[in-house]
Amino acid sequence: MSRTVVTSPHAPNPPAPLSQAIRKGPILQLSGQVAFDTAGNIVGTTVTEQTDQIMRNITAVLRAGGASLDDVVLLRVNLTDTADFAEMNTAYEKYWDSQYPARTTFYGPLPKGLRVEIEALAVLDG
Repeated sequence: MSRTVVTSPHAPNPPAPLSQAIRKGPILQLSGQVAFDTAGNIVGTTVTEQTDQIMRNITAVLRAGGASLDDVVLLRVNLTDTADFAEMNTAYEKYWDSQYPARTTFYGPLPKGLRVEIEALAVLDG
């Protein structure tokens, strides 16, 4: 099985030595996405605004890898503040019907101005 780097011009280039995503066989692992636009600027100051930008980035990278949100089986969310959990859930839940992916939420620091980071794992058919 070959290992392929997946890149989307509709998501920000990583500011560190990592790929937007890697696909190997039916597995597509996305790196953690933050609320950057394609120019590298932070989008939004609220958890809702940042979650929406992150989900746009995730969707773009998934699409570049031949996947969609329906293929996501696991998300890992990092929030900088436990008080933001409910707001993030409200922003997040609109991207799926009742069949949500599995998810783990962590709390820890992120670079200045960033409040949320989300990574995704997708499994594609065939």
